[in-house]
Amino acid sequence: MKVAVIGAGAFGGAFAKAAVAAGHDVSITARNSEHATKAAADSGATARTNDEAIDRADVVVLGIPGLIAAEWADEFAAKLSGKVLIDATNPVNADMSDTFTAGASFAEELQKKVPTAHVAKAFNAILASRMSAPREAGTPLDAFVAGDDATAKQAAVELAGSLGFGPRDIGGLRMARSLEEIAFLNIALNKTNGWQWQSAFQLVGPTAA
Repeated sequence: MKVAVIGAGAFGGAFAKAAVAAGHDVSITARNSEHATKAAADSGATARTNDEAIDRADVVVLGIPGLIAAEWADEFAAKLSGKVLIDATNPVNADMSDTFTAGASFAEELQKKVPTAHVAKAFNAILASRMSAPREAGTPLDAFVAGDDATAKQAAVELAGSLGFGPRDIGGLRMARSLEEIAFLNIALNKTNGWQWQSAFQLVGPTAA
């Protein structure tokens, strides 16, 4: 799979490294080209511009801070037409004290900004540190996937499984509201308690109908 990772920060770099290790053809981008070059060297991905990465990608993974994601989507909306866009962002404010959305998820707002793209929400509730450690006690960590678009959801499920996670289709894009709150809970717990940013989610118990 040709994967474009938008963002070369902690999450983007970790995701790119995991995707390369899983055998994917990975491009990574950043506003600062030097950051993309460094992340590419660390991960085995190829540094490209946003235009180049999106053009060649089967799947675009949006891994930049939520505070700048809307502006990015406005800029690249036309280029994303027909593309699978996986929203891995979180709408967390600058001091990580709250989310900045109300009444809808950022993923739902993103779909409105890029109406001709295939959007799914996934990977946002997985910390960067767990991208290379997708199992706990021998069991895959959950990778929750939400979306209204079957093409996007299938791509997210396949990508998550290839990275070693346990994909879980949790329903439509409205469920991204829950995913963003789950991610905020994880962030808040680590920040407040001084944890090691290694916590993750596994749904346990009998799940068979």
